[in-house]
Amino acid sequence: MATCYRHPNRETGVSCSNCDRPICPDCMTPTSVGMRCPECARQKQKVVTARTLQRSNEPRVTMALIAINVLLFLASGQFGFGNSGSGTSLYRDLALFGPSIHFDHDYWRLITGGFLHAGIIHIGFNMYLLYVLGQLLEPVLGSVRFAALYFASLLAGSFGALLLDPNALTVGASGAVFGLMGATFLEQRARGIDPMQSGIGGLILINLVLSFALSGISIGGHIGGLIGGGLAMLAMQQADRRRLPAAASLAICLVIAAVSAAGGIAVSGGGGL
Repeated sequence: MATCYRHPNRETGVSCSNCDRPICPDCMTPTSVGMRCPECARQKQKVVTARTLQRSNEPRVTMALIAINVLLFLASGQFGFGNSGSGTSLYRDLALFGPSIHFDHDYWRLITGGFLHAGIIHIGFNMYLLYVLGQLLEPVLGSVRFAALYFASLLAGSFGALLLDPNALTVGASGAVFGLMGATFLEQRARGIDPMQSGIGGLILINLVLSFALSGISIGGHIGGLIGGGLAMLAMQQADRRRLPAAASLAICLVIAAVSAAGGIAVSGGGGL
């Protein structure tokens, strides 16, 4: 249980709706946008109209990511219900593949592999989860930080996939989606919501079980993305609690992405497990 930031001896499950710091009943100030801490309650509120509120809550990055995934799916030629291993030259040139990264220096595959999919079911499931999780996270984090979280998770998933099997041709947004699931789990906990009751905890467990139970699924990609997204969200939460500028959160995501990319390149030549 978190403790009030002004009264460390008092446990509380309520956080300020503005800065997300835990507050006890004596520190709660009711406002039109929820409970706020004394400092945030004294800040002047911006006048927000219904139109600007709707515009600010639009998950634009989420929709853009879905559009890119769909366009590349159509261009890749993987229209079946499973990975046929064929597809267009674009599919073969952009998929995550260790030997091509190591010998041909195709470093872009670390990112582009996360925008390709092996069949209709594959992209349908991933895009559905991306849409649902994006609706939850992007309005909370903001579009820029959400995009940083997504790409940090994607690269962490690529690192995990290459670490376990660098010679496998791997595609899919699953690593990034797992990162969003991990971030949503942590964000709900920070807000006093039980992730197991909300459904996100069960969703993570089910997908992890399926990762091990079904063949042809990148276990490393899923676990790597989950860890990367979780670390990025924890860092963002700490930056918010310390009231650091938004650039601090972006820098942390950049570090996670850079370390993941460097790790993926390092193991792409056959240093997997």
